[in-house]
Amino acid sequence: MAGVQVRWESPVAAIGGKEAGKIKKATGIETVGDLLGVFPRRYVRKGSLSELDDLNEGDLLTMVGEVVSSVQKPYQDRRTHRTAYRLEVRVRAEDGSLTMTYFDRQKHTADWRAKQMPQGAVGLFVGRLKWFNGAWQLTNPESRMYGDQADDAFARMPDLIPIYPAVAGINPWNLENAIAMALDLVEDVPDVLPPSVREAEDLVTIGHALRGIHRPDNWGQKVKAADRLKYDEAFVTQTLLARRRAAIEATVANPRPGRSGGLLDRFDERLPFALTDGQREIGDEIATELGQGHPMHRLLQGEVGSGKTVVALRAMLQVIDSGGQAALLAPTEVLAQQHHRSIVAMLGDLAEGGFLGGAEGATRVALLTGSLNAASRRTALAEAAGGEAGIVIGTHALLEERVQFAELGLVVVDEQHRFGVEQRAALSGKAGAPPHVLVMTATPIPRTVAMTVFGDLDTSTLTELPAGRGDVQTTVVPAARQDWLDRAWQRIREEVGQGRQAYVVCSRIDLDEGDDTGRAPLRSVEETAVELTEGQLSGLRVEMLHGRMAPEDKDRVMQSFAAGEVDVLVSTTVIEVGVDVPNATVMVILDADRFGVSQLHQLRGRIGRGGHSGLCLLVTAVDPGSTSMERLTAVASTRDGFELSRIDLEQRREGNVLGIEQSGGRSSLKLLSVLRDEDVIERARAAATQHLATDPDLSASPALAEATRRLEDSEQAEYLEMT
Repeated sequence: MAGVQVRWESPVAAIGGKEAGKIKKATGIETVGDLLGVFPRRYVRKGSLSELDDLNEGDLLTMVGEVVSSVQKPYQDRRTHRTAYRLEVRVRAEDGSLTMTYFDRQKHTADWRAKQMPQGAVGLFVGRLKWFNGAWQLTNPESRMYGDQADDAFARMPDLIPIYPAVAGINPWNLENAIAMALDLVEDVPDVLPPSVREAEDLVTIGHALRGIHRPDNWGQKVKAADRLKYDEAFVTQTLLARRRAAIEATVANPRPGRSGGLLDRFDERLPFALTDGQREIGDEIATELGQGHPMHRLLQGEVGSGKTVVALRAMLQVIDSGGQAALLAPTEVLAQQHHRSIVAMLGDLAEGGFLGGAEGATRVALLTGSLNAASRRTALAEAAGGEAGIVIGTHALLEERVQFAELGLVVVDEQHRFGVEQRAALSGKAGAPPHVLVMTATPIPRTVAMTVFGDLDTSTLTELPAGRGDVQTTVVPAARQDWLDRAWQRIREEVGQGRQAYVVCSRIDLDEGDDTGRAPLRSVEETAVELTEGQLSGLRVEMLHGRMAPEDKDRVMQSFAAGEVDVLVSTTVIEVGVDVPNATVMVILDADRFGVSQLHQLRGRIGRGGHSGLCLLVTAVDPGSTSMERLTAVASTRDGFELSRIDLEQRREGNVLGIEQSGGRSSLKLLSVLRDEDVIERARAAATQHLATDPDLSASPALAEATRRLEDSEQAEYLEMT
């Protein structure tokens, strides 16, 4: 490699070696810099063995030790009826010993392996624990041998051995060798941190950080390296978000200040309840921003039933009072229809503009979904385009090219995580000038996630529930306890007997939907509705609701349930968000372990919305000590959505939190945790904002400019932009 110049942006092949092509093919890594961005997933101290008492069968174990015995034993393979070979290797570490068992069908392979692992050899072994014949062992572990003279081998080994992530088709040791070669050859490591920021944070240089993460001499060096690289990730992300905030502030929008005596004032006068302090405070905040000359971009999050719709409706009325229109985008027809019914009901004659009996100066509320008949669709399109409809509510149908607005001034996106960048842009693009944007979610978002995933949005949080909400008791019901299940159905009968209603939630629609878990079959809507109608709930009015029903049938069932004409609704999760039937007080969720924490919390939010107490029963067949049972117990123990959201996120992988796994992209956050590194994110956010004040176009920071550009081009940026 003499004379070869390897730069940060050089292709991986520049480092040489036969593995470079395989690495590129297996990982998609293109450059030497990308290769050096593959960090060890953990480190092993030489001579150490993990405490077996803390591990379970199937857990991944890594150990470094000396071979104290190595015995090859031929045996008859029952499948091929030929002689095969088993090598049993006993490895001793400072704090224990373990047997490694290797199986080979070919004599030459078996002999080669035995030669690699003679008594006295030192190696690193990685494999899954298996309990066999009353003892732990590793079967066919990955192994790397360091020599057959123990003292010399241990002396040559580093104190901390990096373990890199497994990549299909790539030997982990070859990946390590390629990274080590790149580390030795690369000459120009770009530094995304301005010198003033690095000095203020007392961080090591980028060169020291890369060597410290890949080849640490001790744990302290590794920690300092990780601190630096973690801060880099936070700083680049926050720089991108700060630039977006600055771009929004520089964008010109039509102010929508409202007017005295308009629809908003008349609506407020008629409200049959008092706004909570939070609703009024956030409403004032939104009102001020709508009156400004640059677009509002605000995230409104709040507990299930906290009154987000009222806050959004008041913002819409202010925009209408200013001569504009508002569009509300919902992810499902059930939710869009529910919003339409509830908003029309709240407005009364204020929603009957141009009709007999409509209030003076009233507007209209149009509904636009894919299932509308031709006549209703034409009417809705005309009212949106002509401006008669001040509020247009719809699903993805709102995004179609034929949908036009007279003066779109506000875009409200409900349950935003179900929409992508292109969809939001398609709706905002229907406005003559950039519209104001209000994003709503009933899934509470921890502050650290909000700062990273929604860092270009101002965040408002509704924490208190309106007066008159009933308490909801949640209980986990073991499916094996038939007496408990019988009591659950009896409780539904008792509630219906007192004039109230119930939900029964299933995870699938019919028996044809497969389940590859190998567990007992999951309950379906169709079979459960029949069973309950003919059995435990005979005599009650039971209806089904699921996503495969015709839209008019779904609407009919929901209206009947809302009107009290249905006692029990057996449904999938189409009722998860937006459904508001105050008379419903009981919910039985079958196979509750198949739902996530936040989803269970959302479902539970459908009951107890009136003045009566609610009861939510989580039916499950999972083992008492399982992770799934821990989740269900957490849901039963608290109604604090923020606490449950944190529990939910902590049980998911970081890429999943950021939306990476759903989009198929690769997260650029390798060391930074949006759940645990709040202090790092806060410091980076402040530093990024301050740096942009002096270098807004990043012309003085080319490495930072390139890093933010790459982030913006990535799949992660697509998720970060969701508004």
